[in-house]
Amino acid sequence: MNRIIKIILLDILKNKIIIGYTLILGLLSWSSFGLEDNSAKGLLTILNVILFTVPLVSILFATIYLYNSSEFIELLLSQPIKRKKIWLSLFFGLSLSMVLAFCVGAGIPLLINAPDIVGVMMLIVGCLISVVFVALAFLSSILTRDKAKGIGIAIMTWLYFALLFDGIVLFLLFQLSDYPIEKAMVFITAFSPIDLARIQILLHLDQSAMMGYTGAIFKDFFGTTWGLILSFLLLCLWFIVPFFISLRKFKYKDL
Repeated sequence: MNRIIKIILLDILKNKIIIGYTLILGLLSWSSFGLEDNSAKGLLTILNVILFTVPLVSILFATIYLYNSSEFIELLLSQPIKRKKIWLSLFFGLSLSMVLAFCVGAGIPLLINAPDIVGVMMLIVGCLISVVFVALAFLSSILTRDKAKGIGIAIMTWLYFALLFDGIVLFLLFQLSDYPIEKAMVFITAFSPIDLARIQILLHLDQSAMMGYTGAIFKDFFGTTWGLILSFLLLCLWFIVPFFISLRKFKYKDL
């Protein structure tokens, strides 16, 4: 299993897309801190990158890589290796590569220019978001053999969490404005990893106006250490559950 992870990791780290992704993250991060007169503005710029660019690249690259590696996966399946180990190796290899790219591209500028709890929090959240959308890519790719459909599912998944989710929440708020639904909104927020990531960072930045309505409610109810721990646990569930669903389907799928 370690050997397979090493092969996948080395293969991905030499990929031009990953190298370009790392360079673009580094360029955006360094320029954000260099152009702004204080670190808080630079952090907000990097926050937008974490919430939109990182999920998109993670889910798209992982989905395309899995489809392009179908022959390699079939070769591994012909060997006396358990399917569980193959799928875990692919997941760890892809996750580690995306996390390393993020840490090198955005993590180093963050730790140098914002060596405090906010910078560390953004680094951790960025890594978690990368892993979450790699796990969602595994689920997207295992649902269909058609590469175009799989990539389409991946793009729609990102679009839903990045843009449509907040729109649906706002629609519900306007439609049900006559009812006390604040606690329900806190529960609904757990259904979006991007919203959870935004809340975790903005709670430390104290930028309530940028959190959206759901984030503001979450701050009122869970602006404590326990609320932070709960949001981290929910974010971890977002990569554990999709991956294990994909693992179960992979175990019994006829390839």
